Amino acid sequence: MILDYILRRFALLMFMMLTLSIFTFSLSFLFPGDALTNLSGITNSTFSQTSALEDKFHFTDNYVVQYFAFLDRILHGDWGVSFASGESVFQHIKDLFPATLELSVYALFVSVAVGVPAGILASAYYKRWPDKFINSGTLIGYSMPVFWLALLLIMVFSLQLGWFPMSGRMGLLYEIEPVTGFILIDIIADDFPYHGMAFLDALHHLTLPTIVLAMYPTTVLVRFTRDSMLKVLDQSYIKTARAKGLNRAQLIIHHALRNALLPVIKQIGLQFSTLITLAMITEVIFSWPGIGRWLIDSIYQRDYPAIQGGLLAVSMFVILATIIAELTYTLFDPLSRNQAHGKV
Repeated sequence: MILDYILRRFALLMFMMLTLSIFTFSLSFLFPGDALTNLSGITNSTFSQTSALEDKFHFTDNYVVQYFAFLDRILHGDWGVSFASGESVFQHIKDLFPATLELSVYALFVSVAVGVPAGILASAYYKRWPDKFINSGTLIGYSMPVFWLALLLIMVFSLQLGWFPMSGRMGLLYEIEPVTGFILIDIIADDFPYHGMAFLDALHHLTLPTIVLAMYPTTVLVRFTRDSMLKVLDQSYIKTARAKGLNRAQLIIHHALRNALLPVIKQIGLQFSTLITLAMITEVIFSWPGIGRWLIDSIYQRDYPAIQGGLLAVSMFVILATIIAELTYTLFDPLSRNQAHGKV
């Protein structure tokens, strides 16, 4: 049963990847300009260079042959050359994606650390002042646009109070060799005299972008956890345990929490996919050197190979994160496999 479910998820993953690759390949012909230039990223090529590119990209063959040649180049890391920088698009993605992943992971950690306990607290004090206070806060946070919250925090905590920097990952005084791409981990791993000051500086740069990016998934997790807890607390076995004299803390910790958190696990994975897309806006406002800011800059510059590669990388990651979240949820909740049986 487990293997059958995994195979069906894998088939869905392959179908989504196939659809995404066809769409990405079509962009070269849909973008303005020459399709060969959009595929390769090489402009103002000579006649001999053009002939070599046509042979490399199978440009004189039919679209099916060109598509399979495109897949072969993608698998080998040949994603074309950026119009703006003249460097490999794949190398740009390798250098910039860790920064986006770092910001998303930290924001997800904050969302789980704040959202899940707040949802549990709201359900424990249903229709009382903690529940009303948390619901009011989540409603405000859910309705607040990401860009408006970012500008508000910059105005208050950066310009007026001067507590946090406005942009970047680290001050210009420190130079950290990127190893993992996670700035805090790289600082700890790097052996230099001022790593403590550099760590605090990196935390200061990371605080505001993380708060802004974590706001939306935190409100979603609060409401989702609260609803899941209320549904479990209304079950018959909870009512029986309450009739036996168990207090609220014993009911939640020993009986309700484990079952209520199962749907939340899946929701956490889905929110991680949302964070990757929301990170684009956050990176632009805080000048965070991630793939989202680079992709939006590429759109402004009409850098078509970079747009094509950036969309492919982000979309692939979102699809993979969604599938992994569903598989993880299924491992913790075997009942979901039976409910999903017969579905793709």
